[in-house]
Order: sequence, then C-alpha cells, then structure tokens
Amino acid sequence: MSITLWFDPSCPFTWRTSRWVKDVAGRRDEKVSWRFLSLAILNEGKEIPENYRAAHQRARAALRVLAATDERHGQDAVDRLYTAIGERVHGPADRYLTRDVLVEALAEAELPDTLIEAADDESLDAAVRQSHEAGQARVGTETGSPVTAIDDGPGFFGPVVSSVPAPEDADRLLDGLRLLSPVRVFSEMKRARDPLS
Repeated sequence: MSITLWFDPSCPFTWRTSRWVKDVAGRRDEKVSWRFLSLAILNEGKEIPENYRAAHQRARAALRVLAATDERHGQDAVDRLYTAIGERVHGPADRYLTRDVLVEALAEAELPDTLIEAADDESLDAAVRQSHEAGQARVGTETGSPVTAIDDGPGFFGPVVSSVPAPEDADRLLDGLRLLSPVRVFSEMKRARDPLS
C-alpha cells in the first residue's frame, strides 16, 4: 500500500494529518509520497481576509522551496524539510512561515542553503500548480488541505484530526480509509471535532 498526501505547509490541520501519516506508514513500512497543495491557488480570485492572503503568500514561497527540494534531492528530502518547517510553524514556537524559518529548516534537514533562492523563483509555481491540480482531480471537487489517497484510488479531503492519534487509533484510521477508498459511490462523512466530550 502507498499513501499520497497533498499538503500546504501553512495549514495546521494538515500538519497533524501528516504526523499521523508518518507514524502509521513508518510502523507499517508503507511508502508515503509528498505532494503539494496550495491554499493560495485554491483561493485565487476569491475575497479572503488579508491575514490569510499574507499567510498564503508565505506558503507560496515555502512551496517553491519544497518543489525545488523534490526536484533536486527527492522525496526523503521533502519529508525532512516539511518536518523541520512544521516543527517551527505548528509546534510550540508557533512561528510565522518566514524566510528565516525556511533557512533554519533547510539547515536542520541537512539541505544546501542555496535552496532558499527557490523562494523567489516563480518558475517553480508551475510544478506546484500541477501537483495542486492533480490532488484536486483525485478528490473530484475543489477542496482544501490536506488531500490523502491510498494507492491509485480516489483522494479524500482530510482526514482532519484534532490531534495526532495514538498508534492503535492511527492504525484503525488508516485501515478505515483503505477500506473506504475503493468504494466509488462513497462521498462524504463529517462530525464535530470531539462530539462526545
């Protein structure tokens, strides 16, 4: 089994889902493919609050660096870099996704510091857009981050988790997603983040 996760590095919900994916895939020796989803692209031409627009622009720069990393150093490097970015942006420090954060994350991921130049390289936007559109096509409708797909099956928006599940629940969640994935007539389920509390 393989798991593909489309992510925007600015999204905290996606961060938690990505940690679930890494945990369960690592314990099961499953392959994870990291793909790019851009909330900036998703919201093009839409009226959104200025603070979201600014966050999307910072994420666009990070996605360029991630795309250049994928092109030049491969998926393992994307995994390391996204982890280093996410720990700074979505961890206890709760920092903005700035150029300084990207520089620090590149160093932690043991990647060349020259990759920061990709943050300003608009030619990389085409690769991000192509990946974004592929993720949207797998879901079949416009959706946010994350998108998850199992093997060659259709994708899902989510799963959105309120926290990273413990191993037993993490396994259950992946098994459930794997069982639902090939059921083409299945479309949607939703509930509150903690309905029984």
